[in-house]
Amino acid sequence: MSSTHTRLAGFIWSVADLLRGDYKQSEYGKVILPFTVLRRLDCVLAPTKSQVLERKAKLAEQGVQNLDMLKRATGGLSFYNTSKLDFRAAVRDQDNVASNLKSYVGAFSENAREIFEAYDFTAQLGRLDGAGLTYQVASKFAEIDLSPEAVDNHQMGYAFEELIRRFSEISNETAGEHFTPREVIKLMVNLLLAPDEQDLVTPGVVKTVLDPACGTGGMLTAAEDFILQHNPQAKVVPHGQELNAESYAICKSDMMIKGENAANIKLGNSFSQDKHYGKSFDYLLANPPFGVEWKKVKDDVEVEAKIGFAGRFGAGLPRINDGSLLFLQHMIHHMKKPEQGGSRLAIVFNGSPLFTGAAESGESKIRQWILENDWLEAVVALPDQLFYNTGISTYFWILTNRKDEAHRGKVILLDAREHWAKMRKSLGDKRKYLPNEDIAKLTELYGEALTAAEDAGHPMHEKVKVFTPRDFGYRRITVERPLRLRFEVTGEALAELEVVKPLAKYEGREKLIEALRGLVDEPAVFRKVDFAKTLKETLASLGKLPATVDKAVWGVVSVSDPEGELQTDRKGDPLPDPDLRDNENVPLDEDVDEYMAREVLPHVPDAWVDHTKTKVGYEIPFTRHFYKYVPPRPLEEIDAELRELEDRIQRLLGEVAE
Repeated sequence: MSSTHTRLAGFIWSVADLLRGDYKQSEYGKVILPFTVLRRLDCVLAPTKSQVLERKAKLAEQGVQNLDMLKRATGGLSFYNTSKLDFRAAVRDQDNVASNLKSYVGAFSENAREIFEAYDFTAQLGRLDGAGLTYQVASKFAEIDLSPEAVDNHQMGYAFEELIRRFSEISNETAGEHFTPREVIKLMVNLLLAPDEQDLVTPGVVKTVLDPACGTGGMLTAAEDFILQHNPQAKVVPHGQELNAESYAICKSDMMIKGENAANIKLGNSFSQDKHYGKSFDYLLANPPFGVEWKKVKDDVEVEAKIGFAGRFGAGLPRINDGSLLFLQHMIHHMKKPEQGGSRLAIVFNGSPLFTGAAESGESKIRQWILENDWLEAVVALPDQLFYNTGISTYFWILTNRKDEAHRGKVILLDAREHWAKMRKSLGDKRKYLPNEDIAKLTELYGEALTAAEDAGHPMHEKVKVFTPRDFGYRRITVERPLRLRFEVTGEALAELEVVKPLAKYEGREKLIEALRGLVDEPAVFRKVDFAKTLKETLASLGKLPATVDKAVWGVVSVSDPEGELQTDRKGDPLPDPDLRDNENVPLDEDVDEYMAREVLPHVPDAWVDHTKTKVGYEIPFTRHFYKYVPPRPLEEIDAELRELEDRIQRLLGEVAE
């Protein structure tokens, strides 16, 4: 990380000292972030301030109302400010700082004003003024030089992310709401775009990019930089959507400063408000929040899911407490069709989307849809402790609907978990980073895996394995074992019978239980027909029992017993014992009968499969495929270590006693 942005973030953070007492720590960002953005925009506009005012005067003389023509005077920027004030001039008048700043912000073009509306900046100025802090805070920012010459866009982006990270920590935000370290973004963009390097150098190429959870815009910036490094004449059109108003404001201001169309950055929930409806993109990438529930937009999502693949969520819905796979479906929906050139997509997940959800659950159906369409190109496992606000393990999923011939029907698993270096100083939960040499090595490995001709199922490298989509599918079979029963009346059985629901309103309840109590000391019976006869004689005085009561009685007197009588249905087929029921996952390409003969029947010869309950599921057990057996240490070595520790403890106790 650059020392410039660290010092800058530290200096801006010092402004928070002025807010102590009047603001809670969790509220500092509401003041510091909009002031930082305002000062940055002011510094960017400073070189052309006089030209804009001159142009405005000429347009007024000509009676021209369209002030968008002022953009020509800004040197190519997509925003402007028509106030005669600049930031420092607005602050100079100590008695009117708040009103001056409101006037100054109001003179921005509409696209810039929207940024400060997202921050609710007017309300914050009112609160600062009420606390007598407006001049103190504003004058601090007036001292900072945030011009692009002093702080370039990359450094500014780092500074914003560092500030937001700190605010996230003191606000105790959830672990899933984090910001993506730039070296992680670099690797992700490399793997997403590297296969297209030849296409990207085409003269005049235009590429559209979408991040539906864009945060401060780090991924969009990295993707644009990658493309422009390969082809400075290329045209990159970034698009984004962000739920957090502060992050949205920063991303939008960053796009404006770089001369991008900031209108392509939208504020809102991507699930309930698809602000890029009807558009498709060449590249899509995102790092959505991990494990964040979608309960607030449940109704909108479920309504759209009902229209199937005419909407975004036709493949299925995941559990309400994790919307990760909703983001992925949203992105797939915005891919270009193969006949239009297709798209490539990369997304950051935790481990949950790989395997959560049983066969035919929402998660499993989504994975099945992706794999059966042969869209999944690769899954890349990353080291843990890479992110600022969470130390959990993470993965890249890379998808495309335009696989080349060599890679069709193949899925790459790349294990990058050991490619990291320790940070000299932790940043929140971030204790590791990806060195440039590791990024280069992983990019090279990935490229080799894409172009290699090895068949799926054969390891190409200790860190790379290739599979077919069907390798991740399985049949969830239900293995039944026969029901064998003995019949007896016990005290526990009667206690259970007393509280069962069917007997609650049965008038003969007390007589029934008292009659059965006489059988408590009778020996167990192993034939149902014999016990039925005894039961009929015992309960003769009660007449015919209601069906529900009769069923309840048999339920408590029937006891599972391996030596008991085999129970059959009317056809003579064995009835299954629910307590002995089990499930097995059988790979799709393996014969179920052969699996049973090998794995089950040698242990339970009387078992069978109930094929009516078989379900198809898909999961990607990444760690299982890269598991390495580590033999336990010899007992002698462990004993020696324990004796050494005991000796050290005794020596230390002796020193204390002295």
